[in-house]
Amino acid sequence: MTSVAHRLRLVRERIERVQPADGQAVTLVAVSKRKPADAIVEAIEAGCQDFGENYVQELQNKALDLSPRPVRWHFIGHLQRNKAKQLLTTPQLALLHGVDSPKLVAALSRHAAPVVDVLVQVDVSGEESKSGCPADALGALLDTADATSNVRVRGLMTMPPAGEPEQARPYFRKLRELRDAHGGRARLPELSMGMSHDFEVAIEEGATIVRVGSAIFGPRD
Repeated sequence: MTSVAHRLRLVRERIERVQPADGQAVTLVAVSKRKPADAIVEAIEAGCQDFGENYVQELQNKALDLSPRPVRWHFIGHLQRNKAKQLLTTPQLALLHGVDSPKLVAALSRHAAPVVDVLVQVDVSGEESKSGCPADALGALLDTADATSNVRVRGLMTMPPAGEPEQARPYFRKLRELRDAHGGRARLPELSMGMSHDFEVAIEEGATIVRVGSAIFGPRD
């Protein structure tokens, strides 16, 4: 059976082949939801430090079990406002990827101490089934976060409709164009986009964070 370390090396090689010539760094977040702690430990020992989880309780259990290993946890699921306080107690929480409303910003601001780094999730496809802030409401949401002292927007995140990798390109490009229209890299340095099947296309369109699960850990049950 192919090891986690081997699959991780292959993913890194794929990232290196498409990494932009301007030297823009790409952070690989290994999506470890529903995967056991020993698989995460194998990835840590192979040099991975950033891990993504979709569920608050699962994230907290793993963070406690794996402490004090050098891990940066990313919450990449849809966060309910009533879970904001609980999430913010997670050890080594690095980044929250899915902020999509002023109400969620307010909930985070009530409990974040001293500051929480977030990405705004944008619905670039207009699909009703997708979470995310509508593109035309992005400016107002960014202003809401800027008005707080403890919710710091580090960039944008999106999930394109299901399809072949090239079909995702217009949606990745739209997210980059929205970033550029709302202050560019100086204001929003991070673009979280691209998963196991399409992260190369995402990097070509400006991704600085890719969220890769099955290509590292294998299929989920």
